[in-house]
Amino acid sequence: VVKQLEEGHHVPYITREVGQYLVVEASSGIIVIWDKKTTIFIKLDPSYKGTVCGLCGNFDDQTKNDFTTRDHMVVTSELDFGNSWKEASTCPDVSHNPDPCSLNPHRRSWAEKQCSIIKSRVFKVCHSKVDPTVFYEACVHDSCSCDTGGDCDCFCSAVASYAQECTKAEACVFWRTPDLCPIFCDYYNPPDECEWHYEPCGNRSFETCRTLNGIHSNISVSYLEGEQAGPSREILIGRNHLS
Repeated sequence: VVKQLEEGHHVPYITREVGQYLVVEASSGIIVIWDKKTTIFIKLDPSYKGTVCGLCGNFDDQTKNDFTTRDHMVVTSELDFGNSWKEASTCPDVSHNPDPCSLNPHRRSWAEKQCSIIKSRVFKVCHSKVDPTVFYEACVHDSCSCDTGGDCDCFCSAVASYAQECTKAEACVFWRTPDLCPIFCDYYNPPDECEWHYEPCGNRSFETCRTLNGIHSNISVSYLEGEQAGPSREILIGRNHLS
């Protein structure tokens, strides 16, 4: 059953920065975490467990049924799955899934070489906890896809996604270097002061039940990679219009 909110319904929300991420937290129990580039995480309050559906799965801790179509059928084809969730029936079905490395063959060797860090000794501590295979394949796919503009962002975001899963599995990995997807905290530090520090696995300062400006949450957003400061970042209040 798909429930539609009434047009003009307002959902209070707050925004804040945690590490290098922008976190948008709605009073309805939904958190959107954006790295301000190519990666978005969506987290739900535990009360949603097993009660949602769609392109992001059904939140029942079972990956085998994530490809459930709008007609409640579990399929193996990502095309069948994606087509079933079209917003408009007049939109034609996608008939094939192009391989970006075939479309951009000059990118394949670069992508495979760069993404090999996921399967290298750098992430060895994580390999037994989080299978690197699917993340490596996704990294190559994304790195081949980005052929102009932020091509390095696609690669860095893909590796960061694996690093994030490693962190969640309690396998913190220091993988960034001055030559590989660097983060320059020094830029944010006042002269002769060291206020900002880079934390590859974030911290646990937000892993608490809390009520911020009337918005209660018990969803953890801890262990987010990025710069960390001593004082809390400013909290902005807004309202999201859903139609």
